[in-house]
Amino acid sequence: MQTHRKIMAPRVGTMVQIIAGCKWSLTVFELLRQGVNRPGAMVRSVEGLSTKALNECMRRLLDFELIDKTTFPEIPPRVEYSITSKGSRLLEIFDAMDRLESDFDQQP
Repeated sequence: MQTHRKIMAPRVGTMVQIIAGCKWSLTVFELLRQGVNRPGAMVRSVEGLSTKALNECMRRLLDFELIDKTTFPEIPPRVEYSITSKGSRLLEIFDAMDRLESDFDQQP
């Protein structure tokens, strides 16, 4: 009798699939790298990015602990986001992939 074992994708693999599959994740990371760390400024900076889409994207990034959210006790409320050390490590991988793509593009 043959037993079938369900193969589970590793947590990191699932995370990368979800992040890479999100239209806005890499854009959000790039905005944070540029110092654009408030949601309203992000929406104004990118044509086509809605508040709803940004919030969904940010929620996923927060769930994976790739970004951090700081809420300031002010009126009106102020929220700022930053890249965590886990997020920085993931970005290093994406940057390496970009360099690899450039290498392939330069080869005859």
